[in-house]
Amino acid sequence: MNVAMDNDRKPVSGNFTDSSPLLSQPDQLRARANEDGVLFFKGLLPRTRVLEVRRGILSILDSFGVMNPQYPLMEGMADIEAVNRYSSEELQWNGVGVTLEMYRRIQKLESFHALAHSPETLAMFTALFNETPFPHPRNIGRIMLPHRDARITPSHQDFLHIQGSASTWTCWMPLGDVSRKLGGLAVLKGSHQAGLLGVTSNPGAGGLESILCGLDYEWQTTDYEAGDVLFFHCHTVHKSMPNQIPGQIRLSCDYRYQPASDVIEPSSLKPHGPYEWDELYEDWGNVDLKYYWGNQEFQMTEFDHSIRWQKEKIC
Repeated sequence: MNVAMDNDRKPVSGNFTDSSPLLSQPDQLRARANEDGVLFFKGLLPRTRVLEVRRGILSILDSFGVMNPQYPLMEGMADIEAVNRYSSEELQWNGVGVTLEMYRRIQKLESFHALAHSPETLAMFTALFNETPFPHPRNIGRIMLPHRDARITPSHQDFLHIQGSASTWTCWMPLGDVSRKLGGLAVLKGSHQAGLLGVTSNPGAGGLESILCGLDYEWQTTDYEAGDVLFFHCHTVHKSMPNQIPGQIRLSCDYRYQPASDVIEPSSLKPHGPYEWDELYEDWGNVDLKYYWGNQEFQMTEFDHSIRWQKEKIC
């Protein structure tokens, strides 16, 4: 038996609680965050703002010939035959679901990075941290094309991959409507309380799977709509659900935030991918988004590769 999958056999039966009423009650917001390790907000962002980013990404995919022309672009239906002309290695670089060249074009989208600076999101983190939040510039897109060898992202904790501040939170945002059937994100509510877990290898995104045996927490998810936003602590266990809709692409993004006064791992200030900021910024109009962290002083911490495996164990 794969011990890491022990808790994964539990059904994803729970539903998120909408934390929107707590935006005006920061003490209660922080209490829920400390208890659950996850905060869900229904319609936190304007739908039109999110769909602008979706259109930009799908237009890029269309230019590579992987969209199905029989459907409107915004439905996100792929040409499965065209997708499968690529090898799984070409499409699964670092779990982003597209080729390096496709991803470079997506990373160049100003709207994709600007979405991380939405005032609604920054206001939530100001309340949560009770101080100024710092949004990491290393934003991640997940553009999961329906390839024959596609794998779901296994149960994992983000801290192993990002390190730095243990108070870092991830913002997971669907770029469009993402139902349970399309493979939205599921979260193991309260699992951050268990601390850093042991890991085992997994071929899905990230390459590591948390060992969950003995954890008695509830898996939660929802039918996401564009504008919904999910936040969770860097020790909170989460995973993707399998895509059960043939041909449809699941688009989402990962943005990360921490208290500005905390330590940071230097990679969090670099682009996600083998790119340089100068090339990504080529066509940007908003100068305030470029190198916005340049005048800030950070206490840097080195990436500790050993903690990825020092907790490996069996149940």
